[in-house]
Amino acid sequence: MRHKIGPAAALVAVTAVLSACSPAGGDRAGGTGWSYTDDRGVAITAEQRPERIIAQVSSAAALKDFGVDVVGTFGPLVRDDGTVEPEARGLDPRAVTDVTGPGYGEVAVERVAALEPDLLVSGKYAEFPGLWHLTAEQEEQVKSLVPTAGVQHAGVPLPETIASYRDLAAALGGDVDSARVRADEAAFHAAADRLRGIGERMKAAGRTILAVGGTEQEFFAVVPGRNPDLDFYVRELGLPIIVPDHPDTAGGGYFERLSWEHAAAYPADILLWDTRAASLPPERMMENPVFAARPSAAAGRFVEWDAVAPMSYASYAGIMTELADQLEAKLGGR
Repeated sequence: MRHKIGPAAALVAVTAVLSACSPAGGDRAGGTGWSYTDDRGVAITAEQRPERIIAQVSSAAALKDFGVDVVGTFGPLVRDDGTVEPEARGLDPRAVTDVTGPGYGEVAVERVAALEPDLLVSGKYAEFPGLWHLTAEQEEQVKSLVPTAGVQHAGVPLPETIASYRDLAAALGGDVDSARVRADEAAFHAAADRLRGIGERMKAAGRTILAVGGTEQEFFAVVPGRNPDLDFYVRELGLPIIVPDHPDTAGGGYFERLSWEHAAAYPADILLWDTRAASLPPERMMENPVFAARPSAAAGRFVEWDAVAPMSYASYAGIMTELADQLEAKLGGR
């Protein structure tokens, strides 16, 4: 019998009830219009269900996993080597128009307008007032062109965010009860069970994990509770991820900033490294002698962490399966 994760199962059940009690796609009774209340508490209304959608890349990928395609995206889409960013996993760059602007948090407003969108979707973080990947000025410009919807990405359990995307996708006409989505959900639970078992074995053996990142100037020890995936791994699945003592509260508390002279702080058996392009890969971190002297670093016990990824069952089923494979390989299958 498959073990069910309490919060996820409850949220999926609520979503199913809501879907059953309302017309498909979020239309009002009688087909007189469309309405949806997002995670900001903002009620969005339209004469008909939105069809032309622009979304931040991770939101776009999550919606696609639940059966909703978008016409445009903004945010990191393709890396310099031509591969799709992990944040946009599952998207075909040839099938969307990139409306990203020249600077961080910017979109090309004229390209947004040219797509004639019905809705713009992005994530929402508790400590930031606006939508993710949009500056305040840009968000106001976008709002003059198209209604916006926000999905909470932090401060809530990962399964809850996944359920929010499923709910939004259902309101946008996605077949969230398809055989594919059901299979993705089953794979999500199976991968979670694998990680739960690994966590039990690691704790029994006294082994630990430290999530890390770095730039040329600083070493970062990541705070699991401020990242929805790591928080889920710790709280629900029991992975022994170390909590740093002095989070950088001014920066939102996502990590503790350390000089490279202190890169041996927080001994751990496994190093979960941030794969984003802005963070140094292990081979660059190993150029620092203090870091390289860590037993876990010297032994090459590095495991990949996709710090930003689409929040869907399909996405995290793959991520957690890969994480379990890597952990078992580095731990010798024990």
